Amino acid sequence: MTPMPSATAIELAAALCIGLSGAPGCLGRRMPAGGQATATALNGIGSAVGLAGLVLHAQGSETQVLLLGSLPIGHLAFALDGLAALFLIPILLISALGSLYGSSYWRDAEHRHGGRRLRLWWGIMTASMMAVVLARDAILFLIAWELMALAAFFLICSEEERAEVRQASWVYLVATHAGTLCLLGFFALLGHAEGSTALWPSLRSDGSGWLPTALFVLGIAGFGLKAGLMPLHVWLPGAHANAPSHVSALLSGVLLKTGIYGVVRVCGLLPDPPIAWGAVLLGFGAVSGVLGIALAVAQQDLKRLLAYSSIENVGIIVIGVGLATIGRSLGRGDLVALGLGGALLHVLNHSLFKPLLFLAAGNVLHATGTRRISSLGGLARTMPYTFVLFAAGGIAICGLPPLNGFVSELLLYVGLLRAAGVDPAHGWAWAGLAAPALAMIGALAVAAFVKVMGIAFSGTPRSPATAHAHDPGAAMLAPMAALACACALLGLLPSVAVPLLQRAVAAWDPALAIAAPPLSVLAPLGWVSAAGVLLIACVALVAACLGRRRSEPSTAVTWDCGYARPTPRMQYVDASFSETLVGLFDWAVRSRRVAPELAGPFPPASRFESEVPDAVLDRVVLPLAGATKRSLSQLRALQRGPVQMYLVYLLLTVVILLMVAP
Repeated sequence: MTPMPSATAIELAAALCIGLSGAPGCLGRRMPAGGQATATALNGIGSAVGLAGLVLHAQGSETQVLLLGSLPIGHLAFALDGLAALFLIPILLISALGSLYGSSYWRDAEHRHGGRRLRLWWGIMTASMMAVVLARDAILFLIAWELMALAAFFLICSEEERAEVRQASWVYLVATHAGTLCLLGFFALLGHAEGSTALWPSLRSDGSGWLPTALFVLGIAGFGLKAGLMPLHVWLPGAHANAPSHVSALLSGVLLKTGIYGVVRVCGLLPDPPIAWGAVLLGFGAVSGVLGIALAVAQQDLKRLLAYSSIENVGIIVIGVGLATIGRSLGRGDLVALGLGGALLHVLNHSLFKPLLFLAAGNVLHATGTRRISSLGGLARTMPYTFVLFAAGGIAICGLPPLNGFVSELLLYVGLLRAAGVDPAHGWAWAGLAAPALAMIGALAVAAFVKVMGIAFSGTPRSPATAHAHDPGAAMLAPMAALACACALLGLLPSVAVPLLQRAVAAWDPALAIAAPPLSVLAPLGWVSAAGVLLIACVALVAACLGRRRSEPSTAVTWDCGYARPTPRMQYVDASFSETLVGLFDWAVRSRRVAPELAGPFPPASRFESEVPDAVLDRVVLPLAGATKRSLSQLRALQRGPVQMYLVYLLLTVVILLMVAP
């Protein structure tokens, strides 16, 4: 048994502490409040210990391997390198903040049967995600992966009494096991090629032949299902929308990143991968980004809108991974640094602003009882803190300065422009595909979140519940404020993340990372900080001027066309606001609309209704599954009959095997 390196051992101790955080509450049924406090405290302690271990690891750059024992096939082998350390940060941070938020949002007094179970599986899911990132054996990886999938299933179906929740959880379970089947094939081929179950090896191959291609296809399919890469996203909208809001924050902010982690590891198997790998990833990333945000614009459910925007951000990350893979194929360290650095920075950024938005949506749902955007309105006055924090997350997710989403997208733009000048014959094709797609993604994201801000937070309340809504307590606002501050920190001082990104890129491709200039040289990060400070100063100056003008007496016009006393019915709804943009993507969105019927001089009361089904799940997967079920049901006749028929089946099987056998 090898000595236990301190940083890796610390991470395993943190995982154990968090994984057991929900157990005391399940034992003490008479003290539910004590169970909540204990789970939150243990989760916070474990996360603090884990972050301290990452600080300790940052003092050295080597991979730290910890071997605890043997499995029937593989080994209990764990390791902590720069890439694993980066993915551990959001796991530890969001788990702790989400647990604190959930202590007030999901009280045992209101959820007597589901509160203890949710905390138990919350800790298990966090620990299993840490094990996935740290695992250095294929069998151990699959065990942790399956435990993570089961924990997520039980978290999603926390409100199992609702039919839509049960359906969303089962769709997730089927999808995640389909991905696991792909990963079983992936690790079987990888073990056959390397002769062991150790992870993550560098394949002794030049990229030719069927094996690298098969590994790439199976790996992207298996990990892409978990990441929500379109069209493998079928489980994501329903699961994110129907899970408790802090669970949605954990799913979107962290769970999806385990799929991204796998995609990054798959692309790092070959020292010189085929350039087609990067081109395929660029294509998938562009499609996921554009169609994901187009579907988000069309949504009328606040949490489903945020879920589809997660698909968009996964697409942005995959664009960066594709760019880095192309750089690895061409031997260009600058493309690797900008592509993978931008992708990994966006992993961190998305794990901050998307949980912030989901927690804000949880505040709205907690206060009003509805997720439907057109039923809200005027929340900026009744819930001012939630409004400010949601606005901060919206600015960040739209990639606007001075918050963090702008910086990661800037790195990708710089990398794509450099790729365009590498090879005149092919470079413009790569940049021509990805750069305009990235710009379109940003524009549509602005439209989606302007819709939410304008319909849900502006105007007048559309229901009594909305009119009497109020901000939650400090236990729910404090985690959101911490996430908003982190978004501002990375946006104004992006250089603080450069050492972390450099170590992660070096762990993925050591040779090119050494040859490439540092990110602070490749991208104008110093100018980003200066421009951000200047922008904040200008906004503060404009706000001060507007505040001074509002203090002056105002005058009103004599005639205002009947709009002196607006009612909720006079306001735009979300469907009308986004109708033009949705129409441009109607070939993909395929919304269902029921227009009002106005027949005769005195038409009866009628109303406009619209629904946006998922283009893949509702129009392809579920109809195909239904047709398969109907066709297979006709074979049930073979299962009924006398015993003699089963003997005939056995005889025919034996005859066929004898004929096929050599």
